[in-house]
Amino acid sequence: MKYELKKLGKSQVELKIIVTPEDYRKDLEAAATRLSERAAIKGFRPGKAPYEIVKEQLGEIKMFEEAMQTIVEINFFRAVKDEKLNTVGQPEIVIEKMAPGNDFEFKATVALLPVVKLADLKKIKVERKVKEATDEDVKNIANDLRKMQTKEVLKNDIAKKDDKIVVDMDMFINNVPMEGGQARGYQIYLNEPHYVAGLAEQLVGLKKDDEKSFTLPFPKEHYDKNYAGHDVDFKIKVKDVFTLQMPELDEDFAKALGQESVDKLINLLRENLVKENEHKADQGVEVEIWEKMVAGSEFEEIPEILVSAEKHKMFFELKHDLEHRGITFEKYLADIKKTEEEIYQDFAEGATKRAKAALVSRQVSLDNNIVVSDEELQKELDMIKTMYKDDEKIMENLKRPEVRDNIAMAVQNRKVLGWLQEQILGEKPKSTDDHSAPGHKCEHC
Repeated sequence: MKYELKKLGKSQVELKIIVTPEDYRKDLEAAATRLSERAAIKGFRPGKAPYEIVKEQLGEIKMFEEAMQTIVEINFFRAVKDEKLNTVGQPEIVIEKMAPGNDFEFKATVALLPVVKLADLKKIKVERKVKEATDEDVKNIANDLRKMQTKEVLKNDIAKKDDKIVVDMDMFINNVPMEGGQARGYQIYLNEPHYVAGLAEQLVGLKKDDEKSFTLPFPKEHYDKNYAGHDVDFKIKVKDVFTLQMPELDEDFAKALGQESVDKLINLLRENLVKENEHKADQGVEVEIWEKMVAGSEFEEIPEILVSAEKHKMFFELKHDLEHRGITFEKYLADIKKTEEEIYQDFAEGATKRAKAALVSRQVSLDNNIVVSDEELQKELDMIKTMYKDDEKIMENLKRPEVRDNIAMAVQNRKVLGWLQEQILGEKPKSTDDHSAPGHKCEHC
């Protein structure tokens, strides 16, 4: 086997590979055996016909076609190994010459993992900033809990700023009904900001069966450019008005939430807020470390195959998140007025950043011999099995090699992040979860 290496742009190389008849003879013989197992060769049991008999009855071209994939794979990987190439993805193969008894020639174009020159850790400064849990913050959380227990009582009176109003609403631009601008039984909490500024204020003072028309500007940042910033005419008819009765922050309320007193409830809320703020600070440190590592590192041109792979992951994560929230992907596209292809293209910048973060993580692990042991991987698998023991789909997916590889990579990313945090902050990570960089959600299974 002989080959020529040619460097292309975008971190790609082309290998022109020539395989002599002597080199591919054994592959033809193996192909002949496989063919004789599937085809009836008179006078011989399946798989036992001699090479020359198979060649005579089925033709050498047929044997060549059967052996071609093996010939390509073996010799491509041999050339890659000889050149010590770090390839990514599948090669693009073009057969240039295939004739029995002659050299077999093909070209393989393949992407390479780009060389990464890591940022100087001594120049990266990251500070862990924990937000203080103030009395006001705790009070707001307590009020949110009270709101969750709010009772809505129908009233025969005008709507006040702390009430809820239910209306039939029609919206027009230049006397033309807006697409999707009709709503029946639309609920508006008058003490909460509406995406159309000023709408709630227009409704205060109305009562059941009242009608009102008025004009308000649509938000300039609205996703539909046909409506953004335009004056919109509203026609409103009030269906009902409700007064909102929140429970008092008293002993009964505290006991309903499993606490003996208001003081103990407030203390619990404060403790939870402190933990939440610490967790957010940890997440902020993680994000900042990856962002500064990526910004300070130097990359060869990123192959499109890596960016495309990240786009696919982001697309999957979006659909999974929508499903989790009970929103169909079709409805989401209709709401934002974009096509699936446009969404996919919108991911380009984020996908490139994620690809770079993954390359940084890989390089850090290589430079510092950060690996995942069999014991660490098994521990992670056992944890997932415990968490999802009743999910048959996940249990089945855990048997797949590619899923286990993804889990091992997630564990390695966490170890890399922990190592970076020790180097940059001088401390071990307080919490590094499966959602850590390089920017991926934990969707292994």
